[in-house]
Amino acid sequence: MALSPQWLDELRMRTTLSAVIGRTTRLTKAGREFKACCPFHNEKTPSFYVNDEKGFYHCFGCEAHGDAIRWLTDQRGMPFMDAVKELAAEAGMEVPAPDPRAAERAEKRASLHDVTAAAQEWFVRELASPQGAEARAYLKRRGFSDSVVREFGFGFAPEDRQALKSALSQFDERMLIEAGMRIEVEDKDPYDRFRGRLMLPIQDTRGRVIAFGGRILDSDAYGPKYLNSPDTPLFDKGRTLYNLHRAAPATRQSGRIVVVEGYMDAIALANAGIAEAVAPLGTALTENQIELLWRQVERPILCFDGDNAGQRAAMRAIGRVLPKLRPGHSLSIVRMPAGKDPDDLLKESGVGAMEELLSSPASLLDTLWAFERDAQPLTSPEEKAGLKARLLAHTETIQHDDIRALYRKELLDRFSAFAFPPRAPREFKPRGEWKKGGFNAHPPRLSPETEARLKRAMAGGSRDALAVAVIHGLLRFPDTILSHEAALSRFAASDRNVGPAIDSLIAAAETLDSPAESPISLPKGLPAPPANTHFAFLDKGTDPVDAREDLAEAVSLLVERPALEAALAAATARFETDPEGAFAEQQRLLKRKLEFEARLGKMASRKAAKPANRNSGAEGNQPEGEA
Repeated sequence: MALSPQWLDELRMRTTLSAVIGRTTRLTKAGREFKACCPFHNEKTPSFYVNDEKGFYHCFGCEAHGDAIRWLTDQRGMPFMDAVKELAAEAGMEVPAPDPRAAERAEKRASLHDVTAAAQEWFVRELASPQGAEARAYLKRRGFSDSVVREFGFGFAPEDRQALKSALSQFDERMLIEAGMRIEVEDKDPYDRFRGRLMLPIQDTRGRVIAFGGRILDSDAYGPKYLNSPDTPLFDKGRTLYNLHRAAPATRQSGRIVVVEGYMDAIALANAGIAEAVAPLGTALTENQIELLWRQVERPILCFDGDNAGQRAAMRAIGRVLPKLRPGHSLSIVRMPAGKDPDDLLKESGVGAMEELLSSPASLLDTLWAFERDAQPLTSPEEKAGLKARLLAHTETIQHDDIRALYRKELLDRFSAFAFPPRAPREFKPRGEWKKGGFNAHPPRLSPETEARLKRAMAGGSRDALAVAVIHGLLRFPDTILSHEAALSRFAASDRNVGPAIDSLIAAAETLDSPAESPISLPKGLPAPPANTHFAFLDKGTDPVDAREDLAEAVSLLVERPALEAALAAATARFETDPEGAFAEQQRLLKRKLEFEARLGKMASRKAAKPANRNSGAEGNQPEGEA
């Protein structure tokens, strides 16, 4: 069985080395690495280090060194293939089946590296030739230094459709096609893929050329502005990040890695001294590329263009990363100024402006919230409900239970604050007059319209003591009206007599022109509280805290009574069809009614226990502020 270097590299990438070693050796976190006493020789102080980013362990005492496969073979004594199969099973990879042609394919891949390496050398020579003058002028206009041009391997592909074939005549035509350098079309001769373009090599993590990208120089020429190699046995664009082999060492120094939209942006950042920049290759950021980034840092910085296309690209990346989120690992996002890419910002404002943006990126959650909030108009309840649905749909894709719950809570909290903003406190303008001893504020009043509605609702008909007492209690303590709004609304809907009066008070509660803690002046013509009332919350001698508690109990009884009476009536109506069941239900409800009356009696007992008011009499039973 032959395992390709690419397959083994993928296996190492998907394996967390510290997790493998930590099963049998106690590791201690030491900065970005782990340390332990070496398991290969006896020692008292740790000299054995494990580096997940680089994917190897090393002992500075005995020089033991290797990757996850070497650990299983050397430390646990496993055969090579057994070690590979164990790691592959944990990584969810399938070990290639035995294939007699595997060695032949591996040899072919090695030879394709020869093709791409030779092509790169030829492109570089062409850039220095007279034919590359336009490409050199373009690089000069972009401000790329000679050292950056050499480091990134810029080259040039001439317009001739057969130029590369002639230059690489030592390779078979089929190899040039398989390496992506030539295009084969039915009924036509093959021709060079890259023509009249500034060329850039695309390299793997080991720095080997595996593909190319080309930028068109003639703006009037037919074809895409940027053209990349197709997927080949060497190149999988969804598993490759441009410039990673250079950015990784710089990342270990700076502690960050920056993801930009294209390779020219990555080079522009490197030209300005920001070497830890990478780019996807013509596709949205993939799950495999996210894993590559997380091997470098826990929170890579996405830096996409400030236009709508750039923001959509950022959201596609967020959509890919949400299901993969795990503790400590996320993304940060930098939003470029509208209509600008990193190269534009560097030219106009310098590297300082770019560093300022990179120093304060937004979190993934902040970006997700802002994007969805601003994606569509939110002027109607339906549109706001749509925002909530979109936010929840995002959270449901998160696989980690704790992270999903935390995202859901945070986004719902933000939605609630946005959709139901707290009312700004009204400016209090005191109304009244100055008298000896201080300001004597006038009590709040209902609007004339509300007074009229309240008097119409209370005029005529039978008004029981409890309902009338509750209305007067609410007039005395208007700050409690909205706190009982739900219960009062249910009662108002079930009572045609007192219900309109309750509705009037609820509607007026938010329009009072004085502090709601003060009693409302009793409108003229409104029926007085019940004579010889038993309700302590109407007694001016009752402590306000106790009075509010009694009022809350009275509201509860007022709401409960219609439901209890309706249930008794229904039980009585069932006697003809179900006498036994109706009787049992009636007895249960009568017991509840007795309990209801006992609660009313307790309120009377509390009233009787209050100290006698000095101004006893009919006036003493009126709410404060009576007109």
